[in-house]
Amino acid sequence: MGKLDGKAVIVTGASRGIGAEIARLFAAEGGKVICAARTLREGDHPLEGSLERTVADIQAAGGEAIPVAVNISEPTECEKLVQTARDTYGQVDVLVNNAALTYFVPVKDYALNRWLRSWAVNLHAPFILSQLVLAEMIERRSGSIVNISSGAAIGPGRGPYPAPEGIGGTCYGAQKAALERFSQGLAMEVYQYGVSVTCVSPSLVVPTPGTVHHRLVTGLDDPSGERPELMAKAVLLLATEPLDKVTGRVTYSQLLLKEYGLIQEAKGIGVDPERPVGSGYSRM
Repeated sequence: MGKLDGKAVIVTGASRGIGAEIARLFAAEGGKVICAARTLREGDHPLEGSLERTVADIQAAGGEAIPVAVNISEPTECEKLVQTARDTYGQVDVLVNNAALTYFVPVKDYALNRWLRSWAVNLHAPFILSQLVLAEMIERRSGSIVNISSGAAIGPGRGPYPAPEGIGGTCYGAQKAALERFSQGLAMEVYQYGVSVTCVSPSLVVPTPGTVHHRLVTGLDDPSGERPELMAKAVLLLATEPLDKVTGRVTYSQLLLKEYGLIQEAKGIGVDPERPVGSGYSRM
């Protein structure tokens, strides 16, 4: 018996990377997965991965999933996604806000249209999608929303800055810090209705087509990175544990998995002494 038997799950950014891994694991646990992203077919995007591939993998393993090609930077597309989920499965039990868009450009050079579009994907879409599914979750007094953040949410701390690091990540980091604060505030607001809201970041950079493209890792087999299945397992835990055990958590994948005894060795933010927990706040 799976942890998500009979439950309908929306996963955004499910065409590749962490989102695809979450979709595959959730389907293996019995979830009926609505896989959402812009890239429907292989070759539609310069990066490898597509909704058709993710869904085909799930179906080949005996799971249930459908692809929904949407651009969640547009509110009407968010509405289309949730309505498709309802039309197909009747309700939404779990929402995983995983999709992300960033350009890694210094603020002085950031094009306004790119700035606004990345905020639309990384923060506004999680708000819109959460609001769309909350009405039914509140009525049923059950449901789970899991938001995917990043270690980029931890700011560089106060200056001086003799050797600046991470130039170009200010926009993305600000969005993820805002997503963490949004997650915890929403968790408090909907606790009385039995709805869980959590937020989790990778403890280390996860090698994906996107992080390889941005040169955050050397390749998909970079040994210094975190395997995407660790993030998927952490998200599954947050989506299925009892409300009082997890709601309002803003945490890191390996820290959480070690806490629950799912891994023995852990590395990265929140686990290594030199990389303490700092979600949503700059280093002091």
